[in-house]
Amino acid sequence: MIVFKNVKWKNFLSTGNHWTEIKLNESHGTIIIGSNGAGKSTVLDALTFSLFGKPYRKINKPQLVNSVNEKDCVVEIEFDIKGKEYKIVRGIKPNKFEIWIDGKMQDQSSSAVDQQKKLEQQILKLNYKSFTQIVILGSAGFTPFMQLTSSQRREVIEDILDIKIFSAMNSVVKDKMRENKERVRTLELRKETLIDKIQMQKDFIDELEKRGQKDIVGKQEKISTLQVSEDDLIKKNDDLSSDLSDVQNKLEQLSNPQNVIKKMNNIRVQLQTKVKSTEEERIFFDKNTVCPTCTQDIEEGFRLNRIAELNASVGKLETGLSELEEKLQEEESKQLRFIELTKEVSSLTHGISQNNVRISGLQRQCRDLESEIQKITEQLANRNSEHDKLRDFDEKLKTSYNELAEEKDKINLNEFVYSLLKDGGVKTKIIKKYLPLINQQVNRYLQMMEFYINFTLDEEFSETVQSPIHENFSYASFSEGEKMRIDLALLFTWREIAKYKNSTNTNLLIMDEVFDSSLDGMGTEEFLKIIRFVIRDANIFVISHKSELYDRFPNSIKFEKVKGFSQKVS
Repeated sequence: MIVFKNVKWKNFLSTGNHWTEIKLNESHGTIIIGSNGAGKSTVLDALTFSLFGKPYRKINKPQLVNSVNEKDCVVEIEFDIKGKEYKIVRGIKPNKFEIWIDGKMQDQSSSAVDQQKKLEQQILKLNYKSFTQIVILGSAGFTPFMQLTSSQRREVIEDILDIKIFSAMNSVVKDKMRENKERVRTLELRKETLIDKIQMQKDFIDELEKRGQKDIVGKQEKISTLQVSEDDLIKKNDDLSSDLSDVQNKLEQLSNPQNVIKKMNNIRVQLQTKVKSTEEERIFFDKNTVCPTCTQDIEEGFRLNRIAELNASVGKLETGLSELEEKLQEEESKQLRFIELTKEVSSLTHGISQNNVRISGLQRQCRDLESEIQKITEQLANRNSEHDKLRDFDEKLKTSYNELAEEKDKINLNEFVYSLLKDGGVKTKIIKKYLPLINQQVNRYLQMMEFYINFTLDEEFSETVQSPIHENFSYASFSEGEKMRIDLALLFTWREIAKYKNSTNTNLLIMDEVFDSSLDGMGTEEFLKIIRFVIRDANIFVISHKSELYDRFPNSIKFEKVKGFSQKVS
């Protein structure tokens, strides 16, 4: 049970910079009176603003600050729940929202929204709408239960019956289902990805083995081809080397005749000169019998002998020259042969050298191919690592299937729980259980107020009204005074059910101008009897401007306007 102890405020609405405080648990019945505009209904706004951050009446939040002082608007309320002392402090200019428990202010690091949620769900365990249905019956800012929508009526009933936990649980379950479904989508994607990876890995391993063996065979065949070419070149080099050896042998046997030819050319020139000078001397003796120099006769015998000697000498010289020419031609032929052999040696040497370069290139290619074959062989030998990857993918896939199955089981379970927790499930069964009691209590209070009708709520919280003179009436069909009686009966019933459930039960009951508008004299008397003799465990506050009711309550509070500010004067 929530026991409200006191509420106080300053710079709130028409209240000035002084505290106005009302004790909430001192008297069974208190009447709050005052003229219109005196501030007697401010307590309703102070209550709802302190607890829920919004006024009871339709007032914009900035307008709650006193228009004269324009700052330091503060409302405080104190209450007790199961021995724990609570105080809520809420203010505007500056903004303030404090929750105190047993004299200690709670952590304010969370947002105001989260703090409010904690206050409503964990501490009060009721929201604004439920609070107003159980605690307040008024003319301004109040929407009677029968004027709420079907969903709003259900919300109030769930609060009173303390079954909103099922809605909260249902919300949690829905969130879990949404998370589960998202998890399933993630796992399905992961599963499909792993299946693709496994297939790609299998294809890669197959391709690795097939391509590897094919590459090895291809490279081995190429090596064989290169080795054949290498062998051919080696054989050619052997042949060329043999030819070179032969030519070199021939060349060694054939010395270079260049010097000999040079000497022989010199000798030939000398012989030619000698032949010419001898021939000139022979011609001289042949033509001259007298010495042209000394003019003496040349002895004939000497001349003839000399001519004969010179002819013999010319013959010898010409024979020698002829022999020399033959020798020279022979040596020149040798020289041509020497040059040919030299060129042949050079050609053979160049051919061997080129072949050696080709052989080296072929050998390098063979080594490269052998190295590549070695790498492929090592890859094939190390393909176990690829098989390890494949096994790892398989294990992950199994895990994914297991997780997927678990998540689907969770979804099935949550769907079952959701079906139990939704409006047509457990909550409806509980409401069905309490509906007869609710209807019984409503009609009990109606009879106490001399209103003899049969008022029944169904599972959808729609009403059926029957009376001796009216059948199948609805709430909207009644007068305002009759509606007020129904509203009061429902208010008292909700408090009775809340007390029975020990859920949103409170000590506080406030009625604003109930006596001033709709209730007639008979209704007023019966209502006073009810709050005096039936509603005995509540601290009841009645707000009215009817001064004749002043003596009908054990306690009274009066509000007046003093110098423009609302003040409690008694």
